[in-house]
Amino acid sequence: MADPKRIGFAIAVLDRFWKDMNVADVKGETCRRYAKSRVSKFGKPISAGTIRRELNVLQAAINYCHGEGYLIHAPKVTLPAKPPSRERWLTRQEAAWLLRAARSLNRDGRHLADFILHGLYTGSRKETILAMHIDQLSPVGGYVDTKHGILYRRPQDKVETKKRQRPARLPSRYLAYLRRQAANGRLYVVERNIEREGQMRREMVGDVRKAWAHAIILAPQLAAKKGIKIDLSGVTPHVLKHTAITWAMQRGATIWDAAGYFSTSAETIEKVYGHHSPNHQRSAVEAMNARA
Repeated sequence: MADPKRIGFAIAVLDRFWKDMNVADVKGETCRRYAKSRVSKFGKPISAGTIRRELNVLQAAINYCHGEGYLIHAPKVTLPAKPPSRERWLTRQEAAWLLRAARSLNRDGRHLADFILHGLYTGSRKETILAMHIDQLSPVGGYVDTKHGILYRRPQDKVETKKRQRPARLPSRYLAYLRRQAANGRLYVVERNIEREGQMRREMVGDVRKAWAHAIILAPQLAAKKGIKIDLSGVTPHVLKHTAITWAMQRGATIWDAAGYFSTSAETIEKVYGHHSPNHQRSAVEAMNARA
């Protein structure tokens, strides 16, 4: 599994509703009733996207048991309507202030800035970035080959999943930065120096949640001192992936190359990000501009 912890959370909430039912009870009516039952502790309805992810876990479990021969029939789980794709991405000004805020943090400044840089240059997911090694193979994370300039997102022994983690060739500017880090003895793209037993050790950073939350608040404050207004409310680490792909399309990357570089399907690139390309619908626009 690509993210067993998230699946575990889904199982916990699914179990509260479905535990006394049989597989035959999985139908449109019960699925809709489950969706209505999902509210937060404050009584606010859970988003359709979260409910879809939870019910997809139920569908996967049913399909698995059917494939293993434990079920004669695998009922289809009814999902809520798919919410529209998020359009939020960072402008270059917002990204610059976010980086400045990250570097202003005392203890977490450097590792959060490295996390943001990697996200903006590679469009990798949070878990992939945090597990990224420098010039060393690992069964728990991918690695950057600074000699040949290639990013290997997938851990050495990990089986490919739907969350594809394909290799990508790194841009020269960011590669030069990583090579300097490697020359300074860095072991991980995002790391922290920790003192243990009287010795300083380089360790992988497990999460950037707290540091990210602080930087999101600090960045608008720093910008305001210069008379610049930015709003980063609701911006999560996943926005870095949206930003990287959006910037690439704005700079003229083809859908095919963007799909390969960002390990995202060409269909998703075209559907969600294609309109950012200067070549989007070019022939149609030129045809409409042409004189009869």
